[in-house]
Amino acid sequence: MSTDRIPMSKEGYDRLKAQLDKMKNEDMPRIAEQIATARDFGDLSENAEFDAACEAQGMLQARINELQDKLGRGMIVDKSTLPTDRVVFGSRVRVLDLALNDEEDFILVGPGDEDYDQNKILLTSPIGQALVGKKLDEEVEVPIPSGTLRLRIIKIAIE
Repeated sequence: MSTDRIPMSKEGYDRLKAQLDKMKNEDMPRIAEQIATARDFGDLSENAEFDAACEAQGMLQARINELQDKLGRGMIVDKSTLPTDRVVFGSRVRVLDLALNDEEDFILVGPGDEDYDQNKILLTSPIGQALVGKKLDEEVEVPIPSGTLRLRIIKIAIE
């Protein structure tokens, strides 16, 4: 586990907290019941229902641990205090794809706020990492599977 702080909006933090509460208070007890029911089927060495329920419990516990870590390192950011002269958490960045001569907007967000259909990308994503700290008219290169994405920042605003 990392000790780095994770910038988040209040809304994103609340969404993650709600997910965690649901997992701990609804999903985990439901899986515990499934395990108890499967245990009643007899021989555990050949009990597929028991194995599946135990595996689901382990996966859910891993997700709970991940969310607890994110929330524990979460730092709620007041967007009104953020600079607008460079790309930071909460920035809406318009970029020009230099290869395609095509413009696209990205909004850099924290966990709980990502929505790739709305171009809300994680600050920690490859594009987010390449853009953060950059200023207007700077160019960045983002390694992608098919080569390198070359982008020029043409507008920065706080969302």
